[in-house]
Amino acid sequence: MPSTMSSYTPIDHSDAVGTVVHGTGYNVNTPHNEPSHDRARPRAFSREDEQSLQDVLPTKKAKEVVTWRSLPHKRQLTILTLARLSEPLVQSSLRSYLFYQLKSFDRTLPDSVIASQAGVMQGAFAAAQLCTAMLWGRWSDRRGRKRILLIGLMGTMISSVGFGFSTTFWQALIFRMMGGALNGNVGVMRTMISEIIREKKYQSRAFLLLPMCANIGVIIGPVLGGMTSDPAANYPHLFGGIKWLEKFPYSPPNLLSAIFLSSAALAVFFGLEETHELFRDRKDVGLKVGRQIAAFFRRLVGKGSKVDRGGYIAIVGGEQELLDGAPPLTAKPQKQVAPRYPSRLPFRRIFTRNVINTLIAHGLLAGINGTFQSIWYSFLSTPVYDPGHPYPPNYKPHPPLRFNGGIGLPPRSVGMAMAILGTIGITLQLFIYPVINARIGTVRSWRIFLYLFPVAFILIPFLSLIPSTTPPPSQKTGFTIWAALTALLFIVTIARTFATPASTILINNCSPHPSVLGTIHGIGQSASSGARTIGPAVGGWLYGQGLEKGCVGAVFWVLAGMASVCCISSNFVKEGDGHEIRLEGDDEAEEEAERINRELRGVN
Repeated sequence: MPSTMSSYTPIDHSDAVGTVVHGTGYNVNTPHNEPSHDRARPRAFSREDEQSLQDVLPTKKAKEVVTWRSLPHKRQLTILTLARLSEPLVQSSLRSYLFYQLKSFDRTLPDSVIASQAGVMQGAFAAAQLCTAMLWGRWSDRRGRKRILLIGLMGTMISSVGFGFSTTFWQALIFRMMGGALNGNVGVMRTMISEIIREKKYQSRAFLLLPMCANIGVIIGPVLGGMTSDPAANYPHLFGGIKWLEKFPYSPPNLLSAIFLSSAALAVFFGLEETHELFRDRKDVGLKVGRQIAAFFRRLVGKGSKVDRGGYIAIVGGEQELLDGAPPLTAKPQKQVAPRYPSRLPFRRIFTRNVINTLIAHGLLAGINGTFQSIWYSFLSTPVYDPGHPYPPNYKPHPPLRFNGGIGLPPRSVGMAMAILGTIGITLQLFIYPVINARIGTVRSWRIFLYLFPVAFILIPFLSLIPSTTPPPSQKTGFTIWAALTALLFIVTIARTFATPASTILINNCSPHPSVLGTIHGIGQSASSGARTIGPAVGGWLYGQGLEKGCVGAVFWVLAGMASVCCISSNFVKEGDGHEIRLEGDDEAEEEAERINRELRGVN
């Protein structure tokens, strides 16, 4: 080191050779030859160093908030929603008067037999679906989704008309079974939604549309069914003396259901696009005619005056098709191209461990819901226990376990009770479910809310013990009974609102390979139909036996046990990615689809 401080000088940036070492100012005697350099570079580096740390660190991309408005392909989802709405509307309308229609076939039968018949009638539809749902799913994988949807809607329409004009239990049973056999729509619709909405961030809302339709149907259907059933007796000043209404008193709600179903079928035929990757580019007569009809109405109202009358309509993909009088369509954004997998997963390899666990839990949940719907309507319609005329004879109740009787509601009041359930459900599905599902996830929310089912089923029978403002055998009335009924329905609806769409998403995502997605949904509907076949039939029989033995709550408590088993089975289910098994050619197909999508987005 130098011996004195004078050896040091201030830092100097001069170019004198042999006098200063850059950055130290230390005098040396030996010359220093420095290579030439760009004088602007040190200043540039200095400016870079002076930048804030925020500019240097990578910024986190803001998370996109998913809303109902942000859902893609709203037009196609709307048509699917209308098609789905028509079916629960028919089913819920039927339940509001089924007990009374069955009683009209033979008024000598006791209520316990009618309750058993109602369970058989509900199970017959599901039993027929059990036999055909997987076949419809397989056929939709091989022939396309749209035609299967149309067959289901038209088959249900025909069965509704036949059921309304039935005069015996066996006639009604045959038409119910025919409607179930021709209807595999739930599985097909779920498959179409998964093909329309491919991004997982939208799936919780997209798959919510189908159970939401069920709740809308539960609001509208029972009210329409209760108001239009047996009009000659309920509105004698308007319809009294009309022979066909007196002979077929429950045909009006079924004719109304047929109108809804035919309207939905027309919407599907003229407006719904095929979603199967292998069939979506084929010529669709329904869409072509639908565009011509739309063009005609636009000209009719004067909206076609500003467009070219040459009759050409732009088709995405570069081709053009001549349509008489059709105005050019505005350019639509290209849809994402899905991979076209060259290999198809064999049927024997479909049943992986997760698929089996998911199907078991899905079937149990469907059986619980189906059984509850069947016995709940019967419980609402069962006459109130009358101590003056006990049933069974000489029976004396011994609460809290042995007691008898229902609530005694007529069809219109049953419709009101179910409208309450539907209103609660639609509110929760629109505003609460998406938020909670986004926060805690599909599987976790599903498992948590399943535990509400046993609680509700244990408490429901005690509605028959709540005091009424009117004496028996009149229907139960008063604030207390309706407050308790609404509270219990609220619990059931919360559980169903969170469990049902989550179960559908899990079925969709457990598919081991995209080539069998329709088959998986068909198998899922078969499992659901099987459970809804056995559940309502056994539940109706148990409910009838409970009335005979003086223990109306027995079937509900058995159902609570089934719900507990479902809660346990949910712990063995995991959420898949829809592609658990890789086949030869899958990677190449995905790379090709990604390349095409990048070109569509304009990304190199």
